[in-house]
Amino acid sequence: MGAQIRVYRQKIASTQSMQKIFKAMELIATSRIGKARERVSASLPYANAITRAVSAVSSQQDIEHVLTSEVENPKRAAVLVLSSDRGMAGAYSANILRHAEELLESLHAEGKETDIYLVGRKAQGYFDFRNREYQEVWTGNTDAPEFLRAREIGERLVDSFLEDTEAGGVDEIHVVYTAFHSLVTQVPTVVRLLPLEVVEEEVSDSTELYPLYEYEPAPEDVLDALLPKYIESRIFSAMLQASASELANRQRAMKSAGDNAKDLVTEYTLKMNNARQAEITQELTELIAGADALSAS
Repeated sequence: MGAQIRVYRQKIASTQSMQKIFKAMELIATSRIGKARERVSASLPYANAITRAVSAVSSQQDIEHVLTSEVENPKRAAVLVLSSDRGMAGAYSANILRHAEELLESLHAEGKETDIYLVGRKAQGYFDFRNREYQEVWTGNTDAPEFLRAREIGERLVDSFLEDTEAGGVDEIHVVYTAFHSLVTQVPTVVRLLPLEVVEEEVSDSTELYPLYEYEPAPEDVLDALLPKYIESRIFSAMLQASASELANRQRAMKSAGDNAKDLVTEYTLKMNNARQAEITQELTELIAGADALSAS
């Protein structure tokens, strides 16, 4: 019986230690999510403005441009998957990877080959474990992304898009990320970036007409200059929303883990007390039985 009490004491001590770790990680996520939300809010005006500018150029001018023209029979698509570097965030990465798999199955059903680009060690580990190929992976700072990383990814994807499909280029670019709406709502989202498919996060008036622009020297040159910036801004905005979503999921997961650890401590304490009470009762019973045996003799 004493050994059982020692086991419960060890379980209580280890659970309390884990509870402290969970609480610390929850506090860290809570302290960082405010800044992440500010970065998301700060990125939206620029991303939406450049999206509207590109949309205005492409919709108001009857021009043929490689970055806005639909291919009749697209053969290959690039898929960028934004996951996390670290765990302890609930089902955050699992949800993203599930939506990525659904997108890949849909593209394959349409007869398209896929080039996969990954952000985050969780996505890399998922594909490595299954021995599945991917073109390139970027890891590090998924919970605090930098614009230089978004520019690097954008340049890589645009170069692949401009390359002929016979030489390994792609006809479409898709991004799978988690859109941040609030601390309690984060939605896995799939967006097609190219050929141009406008997706604006904030639209105050859906009937508002695009402003009229005069172009010099030509609309094609304007698109050449704007569209790489459009891709960079959209990817960076997606990375910022993914980082805020990751921190929100980690905050909730660590709070839930801490609450569960607290419940386990209470449960183990109750069982330890019951075991101690049973041990005392047994000792008293043995003493009484011994005294009765002595008096009877």
